[in-house]
Amino acid sequence: MDDAHAPGIPLNRGALADQDFLSATGIAKLVVVDSTGSTNADLLRSVAVEPKSWPDLSVLTAEYQTAARGRLDRRWEAPPLSSVSVSIVLRPVNAEGRPLPAQCYSWLSLLAALALRETLLETAGIPAELKWPNDVLVRGRKIAGILAQLGPMVEGSAPPVILGTGLNVSLSSAELPVPTATSVALEQPVTVDRTLLLKSYLSHFAVLYRSFCNADGDPAAGMAGGPSLHKRVEAVLVTLGKQVKAQLPGDHEIIGHATRLDDYGSLLVVDGSAHEHVVTAGDVVHLRPWTPPGQAPRQGTESGYA
Repeated sequence: MDDAHAPGIPLNRGALADQDFLSATGIAKLVVVDSTGSTNADLLRSVAVEPKSWPDLSVLTAEYQTAARGRLDRRWEAPPLSSVSVSIVLRPVNAEGRPLPAQCYSWLSLLAALALRETLLETAGIPAELKWPNDVLVRGRKIAGILAQLGPMVEGSAPPVILGTGLNVSLSSAELPVPTATSVALEQPVTVDRTLLLKSYLSHFAVLYRSFCNADGDPAAGMAGGPSLHKRVEAVLVTLGKQVKAQLPGDHEIIGHATRLDDYGSLLVVDGSAHEHVVTAGDVVHLRPWTPPGQAPRQGTESGYA
């Protein structure tokens, strides 16, 4: 596609409200709004005020977000009708109705990234990979980000998770927030239909989420008739096997080899003294490739971590 931003097409609200689609995915509620500051912020407020109105797998999506935020309060804005901006209320319980242990919540954003990767591959025909902790990349450039936030505990119930996803769909190069980003339209896609992409993402997510819940949130358990969540994520994580620099709060940094994810979805980095560091998604400020002084960086690695 050319580099000009095509006029956006509104989401097909009838298709999103289709009862067969909602029943098949288990989505309890799906609300589409024309404009809002942030779908995540809206749901964080709503689940505090009206928790019973927003059960597990309730969805809020916006045609336009004016104050979207990512990890560590980073802000961005995209033209109206150019992105998929969606947040989901998660109240994860197992098949017996018991809440999942809170330590497995860190896997939910990785699970969402995996679902979005499957959507890009199957619906848009675009190859995608994951960058730890919460980005989806296409050919080394960021196409989507995911933000999981813990909601309030109400009446002694387990706190919900609000899981937000922002996917660049029809943005031109000039409209991208940074040069290391991309959009579906810029990657020779099969489709840029936001309704199709959103329905596909929600369908993929629902299957993985239900399987994860039924396994008591165990990332090592086989799911949806195949490998475990842990193995699925590691298989498509470009971060692993690379020399990285992890910037942490207080100007601390860790330089080393990103080797694997632990049971909690944290990144394990082995430094030059063979000491293994645990880097959690909540702590890391930036994670970038690192090249020892005097060595030329490998072509194509820089854009994948910006």
